[in-house]
Amino acid sequence: MSKLAVFDFDSTLMDGETIDFLAKPLGFEEQVAAITERAMAGELDFFESLSTRVALLKGLEKSKVDEICQDLPMMPGAKETIDGLKAKGYRVICFSGGFRNATSPASKALGIDADFSNILHDEDGILTGRVGGDMMFSSSKGDMLQRLQKLLGINQADTLVVGDGANDLSMFEYAHTRIAFCAKPILKEAATHCVDTKDLREILEII
Repeated sequence: MSKLAVFDFDSTLMDGETIDFLAKPLGFEEQVAAITERAMAGELDFFESLSTRVALLKGLEKSKVDEICQDLPMMPGAKETIDGLKAKGYRVICFSGGFRNATSPASKALGIDADFSNILHDEDGILTGRVGGDMMFSSSKGDMLQRLQKLLGINQADTLVVGDGANDLSMFEYAHTRIAFCAKPILKEAATHCVDTKDLREILEII
């Protein structure tokens, strides 16, 4: 019997927020981080906050984005946890309100089966400040999880979800095991388990 484990990327599989790393060379790191913080706490509409933050990246070279994204710090225990889940029969998926530039190389390195995230629009290799993709709204993760469960024939009882912020709430609705990882209070309230140390291996203890 196959099981499903879905991880958020930023501040869950990866130690930090991709968009904060991308804003740094433009000098907007603090401004972007402040919006991210409020969005993850559930104080801002996710779509609006994402659009606002990505607009600040306008003018950044796509090659610079890819370079930064190749070198993001993974959360302690990420690889071992994914290997451990796969050994227990889990399909492991990454959902991110962030960007494919980051989730695809990380998924490949970590052995994740598929990643669903957003795409930074560019013209002639320069970011336009626009974004589109699979994970644009606060409801996106829940929508995608239900579709995957149907496609793979996996029920909520065999679904594990792990996240840290308000945009993970929608996927928490459709899983029996809900792990809030170093999470915002709004997500902890919806969780069945909380991990408060930066070590993903604690998830293996839970299951």
